[in-house]
Amino acid sequence: MSSPRTVRHRLAADAGLLIVAAAFVLPLAWVVLSALDAHANLQVKIPDGVTLDNFDAVLTPDITFTPLLNSLLLCGGATLLTVASAALAAYPLSRYRSRFNNPFLATVLFATCLPITAIMVPVYALFVQVNLIDTMQGTIFFFAASQLPFAIWLMKNFMDGVPKELEEAAWTDGASSFQSLIRVVLPLMGPGISVVTVFSFVMMWGNFFVPFMLLLTPEQMPASVSINDFFGNRGTVVYGQLAAFSIIYSTPVILLYVLVARRFGGGFALGGAVKG
Repeated sequence: MSSPRTVRHRLAADAGLLIVAAAFVLPLAWVVLSALDAHANLQVKIPDGVTLDNFDAVLTPDITFTPLLNSLLLCGGATLLTVASAALAAYPLSRYRSRFNNPFLATVLFATCLPITAIMVPVYALFVQVNLIDTMQGTIFFFAASQLPFAIWLMKNFMDGVPKELEEAAWTDGASSFQSLIRVVLPLMGPGISVVTVFSFVMMWGNFFVPFMLLLTPEQMPASVSINDFFGNRGTVVYGQLAAFSIIYSTPVILLYVLVARRFGGGFALGGAVKG
């Protein structure tokens, strides 16, 4: 039998968890219910009648399809560049000992602390000088550069978990360091690559400030910027269409997370490989 004090502590903990859960559930409930409500407002309420008119209104090339395609091009390309660069940078940091490793990692960690707004002015001036302003490739490069420091940290930590004995066996068979990285290390750290991929993609997908500053042509704007069009003048907002667009906008991130979680949910399985 639990003591009265233990019961009170457990009830207090449960109440705290319920409050935290409500803080997350209520905004999500508002988005779902408002997307199906023809007269949505800021209140969380059951619609008088379920309708899909809000989705019909936003499912157009100008409002949804073109911005989503731009977002996929920007975030997908920047994520691939980030993951590839992070793997190449993390490999020597993980496999070779040097007195410069710790200072380099400390510098990388410091770079993750820099606020993006503090460096946008010189970045904007630089992009104007090198003719990268208002270009998709320039925005992709900056996205990748901004996420690369933390991606290197994550990739190195996962790479440290891959036994070096497996690489030594590949070296004995005549493989180079690059070949052992591609054929041995990276296939065995699938969960780590998936974590870096999801983290980088999600951080870029929701970024408003960078594409808003570096892209000038409306046809190139991603969905994270075009969502601002739902906020009209004098505070007027079409809440139902905003909620419908938010659901559509969140779908790629949710699908990516589900696919990666199902594919790499088993974690590392290196023990048997080392013993064999």
